[in-house]
Amino acid sequence: MARLDREERHLLGAFKHGKLRATASAGRARVGLQRAARARLRKEARINIRLSREDLEGIRLRAADEGLPYQTLVSSLLHKFVTGRLIERNTQ
Repeated sequence: MARLDREERHLLGAFKHGKLRATASAGRARVGLQRAARARLRKEARINIRLSREDLEGIRLRAADEGLPYQTLVSSLLHKFVTGRLIERNTQ
C-alpha cells in the first residue's frame, strides 16, 4: 500500500468508522474528476532512452519497493522534475 500522509490517514480512518457520507452532488463530482484525471494522465508522446544496466536495475528495484511498474516511476519522476516538485534529499 502506498504511504499515506496525515490527512489521508485521517480520511481513511473516518471512512472505516462510517463517519463519511456522500453528498447529493458527489456522483457528478466524481465523474468530472475521473474525466479530468484521465485527460491529464493520457500519455501522448513516447521517448527512448539509454541507461546503464545498473541504473535500470536500480530503477526497477525502487519501483518494486513502491509497488509501481518501473516505467510509471520514471514518468512520475520526470513529471515532478518538470513541474519543480522533485525534492532532492541530502543523504550525507
